[in-house]
Amino acid sequence: MSIKKQFVKTKPVCKVTFSVLAKDANEASVIGDFNNWSVAEGALSKLKNGTFKGVFNLEKDASYEFKYFIDGAFVNEPEADSFKWNEFAGNENGVLVV
Repeated sequence: MSIKKQFVKTKPVCKVTFSVLAKDANEASVIGDFNNWSVAEGALSKLKNGTFKGVFNLEKDASYEFKYFIDGAFVNEPEADSFKWNEFAGNENGVLVV
């Protein structure tokens, strides 16, 4: 799993690439407060090597809670900038700072 951040000089956004290796999975999404926790809006594309990947434009100077949703299971990104306890879920969410 990995996160790549690319700041755009001409716009107040950061292109964030999420990559998740899940060879046996059928579907994967990145869900978070940047897309209203929507599985459909956060859908990742599966590559031939079994990695799911997607690029999202996120507003700069902000932090976002997120998780991966892989075949119905919630998974945290170990390379998240930090983690935050979520009372609603009863678990930690990853935090992305851009």
